[in-house]
Amino acid sequence: MSASPALLRRAEALLAACRAKGWRVVTAESCTGGLVAALLTEIAGSSDVVECGFVTYSNGAKAGMLGVDPALIDRNGAVSEEVARAMAKGALARSGADLAVAITGIAGPGGATAAKPVGLVHFGLAVRGGQTRHLERRYGDLGRSAVREAAVGDALGLLEGAARP
Repeated sequence: MSASPALLRRAEALLAACRAKGWRVVTAESCTGGLVAALLTEIAGSSDVVECGFVTYSNGAKAGMLGVDPALIDRNGAVSEEVARAMAKGALARSGADLAVAITGIAGPGGATAAKPVGLVHFGLAVRGGQTRHLERRYGDLGRSAVREAAVGDALGLLEGAARP
């Protein structure tokens, strides 16, 4: 994904807002495969805000790297509100960041079920010392790249909302 000028401007403004608060950011990404972290680090000087990014594509990586309970994944599926929230909390716990966004979804073309169609994406947001938030999107079968790009925009929107003064 080549970031659009509009997304780059949003990322730059987000970094400035986090910088003003003294916050560091961590990402925990599954279906986006690191695209949110890549967008943020496209901005020169982002290293004073971006702590790290976890790409946890497999269930084992979600458990091993982020501490997501495998029983939670078994019970709810990797693409669920519960797992998205746990990924965000785990990313905070395993980093020095203050703000975390997590993304887990079905970009397609395979992997879907009737209950979890292509285009279903769950987001988790966690702020150190605060509560987690959740966002569910059903983009539909737009194609793999379009689902991933839409998810990057929504992840950025969650981060922007949390970082507003």
